[in-house]
This record gives sequence, structure tokens and C-alpha cells, in this order.
Amino acid sequence: MLRLTLIPALLLALATVMQVTHAAASASVKLWRLDCGSIRVDDLNEYSDTYAHVGKSGRFTVSCYLIKHGNSYLLWDTGLSDKALSPGERLMKSLPEQLAQIGVEPEQIDIIGISHYHYDHMGQAYHFPQARLLMGQGDVKVLQAPGIARAKMLAHWISGPGKLQEVVGDEDIFGDQTVVMLDLPGHTPGHHGLLVKLAKAGPILLSGDVAHFRENYESNGVPSFNFDRAQTLASLDRFKGIARNRRATVIIQHEETDVRKLPRFPAFAE
Repeated sequence: MLRLTLIPALLLALATVMQVTHAAASASVKLWRLDCGSIRVDDLNEYSDTYAHVGKSGRFTVSCYLIKHGNSYLLWDTGLSDKALSPGERLMKSLPEQLAQIGVEPEQIDIIGISHYHYDHMGQAYHFPQARLLMGQGDVKVLQAPGIARAKMLAHWISGPGKLQEVVGDEDIFGDQTVVMLDLPGHTPGHHGLLVKLAKAGPILLSGDVAHFRENYESNGVPSFNFDRAQTLASLDRFKGIARNRRATVIIQHEETDVRKLPRFPAFAE
């Protein structure tokens, strides 16, 4: 009799799980590219530990991304600071100004995903104190060490009351495989990229800084300042394998020609 009594409860629980799973699977996903500035690079050779770019200079775009999953908003990277710019840096509009163009208030951002702890990827996070911060555990540990100046950009989460999730390995952010943080250490200890599955445009791979520009991506170039060379090469291999197997569109976040693969803001990909 006890087993018979349990059957309806089990069936109800199963139905609830199926409903939640179906709701997650059917959530629409949209992706906007956002302009988070640009940086003049006087010595591109810093981005090669094999001296591949001696005497070369360039300019990196700094890109951020807004993802709408159902009714939730995720911001991937937050770009250069709009409080102060160094020589060679440009920023035309802050993130709140851009979000206002599509009717999104800063308070609507539920999650911030930061690819890694470098200043050009977390400069405007402070606009979104209510959001939950997702960041690789290895990078969080670096920022939590005493005397780390760059930790000030994320102090609300690293040492304050903000909601912080330390990501270990890959992270299926919404539980339906549509938006997945990819574990790609090497550039920094906790570096991550992002895989976004869109219904029409197909999979989109956002690089973080697994590579900074197309030439380095193609040649497996390793910046001299990376945390770990072997991990960098392994992560590049994994990233390229995912791109190949998923037939994904690769967006190197500092490469303007790659960023232009996505619709020009305020249009979006879906």
C-alpha cells in the first residue's frame, strides 16, 4: 500500500520536472553585440612569445554582449571603464547608454559573466550591482589575494555583498545548454569563453581572450604575459574543436572583423 501511495506523488514530481525542462528548452535566445571601446596596441609583439609580430602595432576592439534568455538578461564582459580612460583608449557610449537604446534598464540585468580578470573585460560591472557575477574560480582567487589593485573593479562581489558564483569547469548557465561558459584556462587561471546556441544563426562562440586577433588564433600564438603556455595551447585546441564540431561562428572579441559577423547594434542575432 505504501508503494501505491507513493506512485501519484512520484508522477506529479516527474510531470513538474518535465514542465520545467520543456520551459527551459523552449526559451528564446537573442544576442546583441555591444561596443565597449577600443585600445591602441603599440607593441603587438607582446602577444607572441615567439617574436612573431616584431615592430607591429594595431588597435583592438573591446566588445561586450547582451544575451536575453526568455525573460532573463545576461551581460558577457563589461569592457573598458567609463570613469577613466588611459591614453590610446576610446569609449563612445557606456553600457547603460547602449542598453537604453533597446529599452533595457541596468536593473534588469540578472547575470554578469566575466571571461577573466583583465581591466578591459570588467570595467563597467559596477553599473549592475544587483546582478549575480559568474567568474572562473581561478580568477576569483587571484582577485581575493591581498593587494590586488584590479580587484577594485569587482569589489562589490569579490569582497562585498554582491552575489558571486565561482565557476569551476564549464557552466550551463540556464540549464538547457543554450548558454554555456567554457573552461579555457591559460590566459589567466580561470579564463572562460562562452557558447551561445541560437535557433536561426546557430552556435556562436565568444572567445574571451583565448586569442586576441585572427592571426594569433590561426597560428596558435601565445602572448608573453599569459598565465600558462601549455594551458593556453590546450584551450585553443579545445576551442577550435568545439567550433569545428558544432559548426559554430567564432567571434574573437578583440577582432573587429569577427565582431562584425553579428548584426550591428541595436539589431540582434537569434
